[in-house]
Order: sequence, then structure tokens, then C-alpha cells
Amino acid sequence: MAAILIVPGYQNSGPGHWQSLWEGSLRDAKRVEMPNWDFPRKVEWVEALDEAIADCTEPPLLVGHSLGCLVIAHWAEDHDREIKGALLATPVDPERPEALPAIRGFAPIPRVRLPFEAILAASADDAYLSLSRARSLAADWGARFVDLGRCGHLNLASGHGPWPRGEALLTELS
Repeated sequence: MAAILIVPGYQNSGPGHWQSLWEGSLRDAKRVEMPNWDFPRKVEWVEALDEAIADCTEPPLLVGHSLGCLVIAHWAEDHDREIKGALLATPVDPERPEALPAIRGFAPIPRVRLPFEAILAASADDAYLSLSRARSLAADWGARFVDLGRCGHLNLASGHGPWPRGEALLTELS
């Protein structure tokens, strides 16, 4: 399997979160460390992702969650390193009026086709991105859309630690 770069969102993915579990169990998985998890800045986070990709000896798989999905989309807009594919799980919408102030700097959301295979997995009851908006992003990004049903923001707060369906989706990209 290719190297796997895990790209968490705002405030990182703590112990027990599916991204942390994958980092511990998937042999080639590595978390992209962001300069400041609590005060995300688009330019700094995109640069951190670019450095992590540059350190890979082969095109990596990217696994974004929440704000990490937008970091991947912003990175793809301005960079051209080869990527094997991306799993984009429950992105956030920084353009919503009620968006957290900490993530608003990631607006506007890039609306261009990603230059690699991608799967966007979204929840029908995610408080941070509507299902219709997720479908629209998937179409703009050229990503295959997967409706996960009602699973909140796919984090510990919504009752998700392990995420076997996500591992199956990742396998489809490898």
C-alpha cells in the first residue's frame, strides 16, 4: 500500500478518533502535523501538507477529516505533486454564516476538479456541512460521493471511534 497521510481538522483528532486509530494500526500511515491545531491558518496548514507530501518516497494516499478535507482541496488548487488518491470524510463549510470563526479563513472553498481520484463521504446529519452541499462539493471536485447515512460529524462526539466502512473506502483508493 502507498504511504498514507492523515490530515485531521480543527483541534486535531484525539485518542480513540478513527484517524488516530488508523495512524496506530495502518503500517504506512502518518499524521500531518499542523503548526497550530487550535488556530488554523490556511497558508500554514497547506504548506505543512505540502512538506509532508514532499517527504513521501511515492505518491501518497491522503485521508482528510473535517477541515483537513479543505486543506487538501486548497493544496490541490496550487500544487502539482502526484497523489495516489484522497478520502475526504465529512468536510466542513467555512462559508456558512454560523461557521466557527477559527475555520472561516479557509473560505472560499475551492470549487475545481481535484487532479487525483477522490471519495467524499458525508453524513446526512452533519452539523457542519449539509448533505446537499457535500454532494455539490463532490461534483465540483470530481469525487465519488458516498452517503454515510446519519452519523453526525464522524468523530468521537458523534459516537465514532473505529470506522470500518472508511477503511473499506480507503482500500478502494489503494
